[in-house]
Amino acid sequence: MKREDDQQLWELLGRLAEPKLSPFFGRNVLRQVRQEPRLFERARLWLSWRKLVPASGLALGVIAAIIALHQPGPSEAEPDVVAKVDPQDYEVVADLDELLASDENNLWEENSTL
Repeated sequence: MKREDDQQLWELLGRLAEPKLSPFFGRNVLRQVRQEPRLFERARLWLSWRKLVPASGLALGVIAAIIALHQPGPSEAEPDVVAKVDPQDYEVVADLDELLASDENNLWEENSTL
């Protein structure tokens, strides 16, 4: 911006008093910088037990609630396997159960004789 572009602005800027710094400005700035906590101290403040324990408890509670709410329930669209069996086939199913039970017993008896 040239001085000729806006003469009123430059006149206004010329009338303003310059800011005066305190003779102790440098000392005050350095003191403020030294008083600020360092990175390790800031991390230690954030990871204190007083904040870490409740935050982790809250996180575990949220995770448990999400798991509990997203459990798949029984599906009504697909009936149970037992409900699919015709009433005429109940005798065959009962015979199969007995056959499987006896087969498991024979398997254990054969292994014990070896």
